[in-house]
Amino acid sequence: MIEVISGDITKLQVDAVVNAANERMLGGGGVDGAIHRAAGPELLEACRAFEEVQPGVRCPTGESRITPAFRLPSRFVIHTVGPIWRGGGGGEAELLASCYRESMLLAQSHNLQSIAFPAISCGIYSYPPEQASAIAVRTIISVGAVCPAIMRVVLVAFEPPMVKILKTAVDSDPNRYGMDQN
Repeated sequence: MIEVISGDITKLQVDAVVNAANERMLGGGGVDGAIHRAAGPELLEACRAFEEVQPGVRCPTGESRITPAFRLPSRFVIHTVGPIWRGGGGGEAELLASCYRESMLLAQSHNLQSIAFPAISCGIYSYPPEQASAIAVRTIISVGAVCPAIMRVVLVAFEPPMVKILKTAVDSDPNRYGMDQN
């Protein structure tokens, strides 16, 4: 089941919160900075423990990594790196869908039942919110069919306009009840 809420992702009691990280996984601004601050310095140390797959890159765009959540009320943080919007011709949609897919599959592989996503790439990465929301909902629903353990998916936005966009995306998807079949 997909629900949309307005609030602070760092306060949610879910099995995993998804962090809109950067490839370095060393914290940053926006959601990434808020999650790192709320989780405490142990999160930074856990992120540093991931080997770089290329210089300065611990998690390539479109991929996901999991760490404990430390001081957050959730159990885990799933770090995923969304694409920077460059007009849509650089595979951004596929990379954004991969963020949601990989995060869901990682949650499933850890037997998690609930996961909360921010609006990945919609902040400083400038992805158009309506397009990003449609991709998020479509991907979550399609992957949800192969992730039966995940009973609750929460889309979280801090600002009311983004909440409205996310709700519209959920309400307009003809398969929005696909995850309720579990």
